[in-house]
Amino acid sequence: MARFDLPLDQLREYRSVSTAPEDFDAFWSKTLGEARAHDLDARFEPVDTGLSTVRVFDVTFAGFGGHPVKGWLTLPADADAPLPLVVEFIGYGGGRGLPHEHLLWASTGRAHFVMDTRGQGSAWGAGGGTADPVGGAPAYPGFMTRGIDAPENYYYRRVFTDAVRAVEAARSHPLTDASRTVAVGASQGGGITLAVGGLVPDLAGVAPDVPFLCDFPRATTLTDRHPYREVGLYLKTHRGRFEDALRTLSYFDGVHFAARGSAPALFSAALEDQTCPPSTVFGAFNAWAHEDKTIEVYDFNDHEGGGPFQEAAKLRWMRSYI
Repeated sequence: MARFDLPLDQLREYRSVSTAPEDFDAFWSKTLGEARAHDLDARFEPVDTGLSTVRVFDVTFAGFGGHPVKGWLTLPADADAPLPLVVEFIGYGGGRGLPHEHLLWASTGRAHFVMDTRGQGSAWGAGGGTADPVGGAPAYPGFMTRGIDAPENYYYRRVFTDAVRAVEAARSHPLTDASRTVAVGASQGGGITLAVGGLVPDLAGVAPDVPFLCDFPRATTLTDRHPYREVGLYLKTHRGRFEDALRTLSYFDGVHFAARGSAPALFSAALEDQTCPPSTVFGAFNAWAHEDKTIEVYDFNDHEGGGPFQEAAKLRWMRSYI
């Protein structure tokens, strides 16, 4: 697919028309307060993986509603003092998979925590282990329209809350250094990273790659590729409810979390990306509040973005922060 979005010079100036609800901060303060009323109850069970250079823990903690959420914590085998911490979030439809799939960050001498995404893990990869026990109103298959009838019911309210609690759980381990925590993720994981970056005020950095869940007014009308297309297909049946859907989505738009970002950031965008169009990524990047921010641009790539080249860029970037 050739380039279909704005030219790069216009992308660098692009600003989303998405408007944050007046009660955006109050909504998230109340949501997180309700979650924190439940004991975090973070449990770290050692796992025999057959790997000799790392130690792995099967983690369970209380997320939204006190629901159990899974994760992996991976540490260098010789760790004996608190380490810088990388917290990672997963792309759409995937789960935490198996421990040996997550060796990059521990190989750099850092602690690495990967959060399982509730209800996902059955579309690709090696699976997940976290249920989503909450029901909802009629929705199109997938996750994008689950509970879209109201912000309080929306699926990503639960996921973003889980993600904040995942940071808290990972930081609670005695071999992680809470003051040196970076959040990372690609696609859906990048969108979750943006939410964490706007909701957790003391991160050392964030690195969202080709982030999903950004600039909903543009994304849902610009691309016909899933997952954004789920919203259009839902509205194809539920006629006349676009403004209601946009109101719900506005509480979960990465652009508004970006406007509250208080840490250095490394973004990436791909100019042929039809899944997360580059203008939606730049909408979040240009809104990012912290002045220390950089975006890597991959001119001829689709949603794979920079792939291993972006991993190398993150390795270089992260040395300055943790």
